Amino acid sequence: MISAVEWITVPLSYPFMQRALIVSVLVGAVCAVLSCYLVLKGWSLMGDAISHAVLPGIVIAYVLGLPLAVGAFAAGLSCALLTGYLKEHSRVKEDTVMGIVFSGMFGFGLVIFTKVETDQHLNHILFGNVLGVTVRDLVETAIIAGGTLLVVLLKRRDFLLYCFDPNHARAVGLPVRALHYGLLILLSLTIVGALKAVGIILVIAMLVAPGAIAYLLTDSFERMLLIASAVAVGSCFIGTIASFHVDGATGACIVLTQFVVFVLAFLFAPKRGLVWKWGGRYSAMARPAAAPDIPN
Repeated sequence: MISAVEWITVPLSYPFMQRALIVSVLVGAVCAVLSCYLVLKGWSLMGDAISHAVLPGIVIAYVLGLPLAVGAFAAGLSCALLTGYLKEHSRVKEDTVMGIVFSGMFGFGLVIFTKVETDQHLNHILFGNVLGVTVRDLVETAIIAGGTLLVVLLKRRDFLLYCFDPNHARAVGLPVRALHYGLLILLSLTIVGALKAVGIILVIAMLVAPGAIAYLLTDSFERMLLIASAVAVGSCFIGTIASFHVDGATGACIVLTQFVVFVLAFLFAPKRGLVWKWGGRYSAMARPAAAPDIPN
């Protein structure tokens, strides 16, 4: 039986685990901050759409000899722009358009992937391969995650007003269209940065779960950012270390950890948790009714 200290230090004695932990924490931090805006805006499906749509960009970039991140970013941004165009020029609702666009691009990516001879493993693209990241991958992820996080934090108040009330943001003179497409660009960059860690399938969980957990725990957006970041970084640390001991997929362990935290928040969150609500109802039922006033 190993001690708690050994449970942490033994995995981190390997360089590949050190790189995996750093990449996971970087990705988790930027996904957490962005997830707060996605939850507030109701764009969870947009993250799902872009994450699936990057597959054809990855394959085409491989064929052309370009960096895979460039192809993934171009495909993700194309999906976001195409979704916006179809929404504005048709009667179909945005969620329906997103479902059609991302499923079509994902299917196209799968078709051309099977026709191209490549040493890239499909499972690594779909589910990530954080244990196989190189120093170059680490630097690339750090640049993408750091730049995205810096922009989001610098413009956090403008993005907050746009997500909460676009009409009010337009009335006070904010460039609503620029904020709209800027948020889409940052979302695409974040997904590209998360490809190595969790892949295009599991990244949607990292873009939704931290913000949803923080939303259950606080009414303040500033505290929401802090809570989401703490949850994401903590989940990345625990999931990465746990994956070493259980010999499981690192990305899946990280997402599973976040799911467990969400369930705990859903049950025990102050004032909003299910257990808290049940306790309030039980107390109200158990409290004796006030005796009526009897006139003399």
